[in-house]
Amino acid sequence: MTEEIKPNIVYTTEETRDFLKVSESTIKRLLKRGAIKAYKVGGQYRILGVEILRVVSPHAENDVYYTYKKFKDKAKKIIEKW
Repeated sequence: MTEEIKPNIVYTTEETRDFLKVSESTIKRLLKRGAIKAYKVGGQYRILGVEILRVVSPHAENDVYYTYKKFKDKAKKIIEKW
């Protein structure tokens, strides 16, 4: 698929899987965990293009790093209290 992802277009899970090049189980896991926000319409998920772009954005990696660092620092403080 050489089509570009358009932010205001609604995509199916199959189209999203093709863009992200992930398996069906991975896309289900991402939806279940809320890593990709989607709307359920008639028993099927619909995903805005802006959500797909957010997932592949280089900023997403930075957000994950800062969240991990915050969690790690909090865990260190709790351990030091022991």
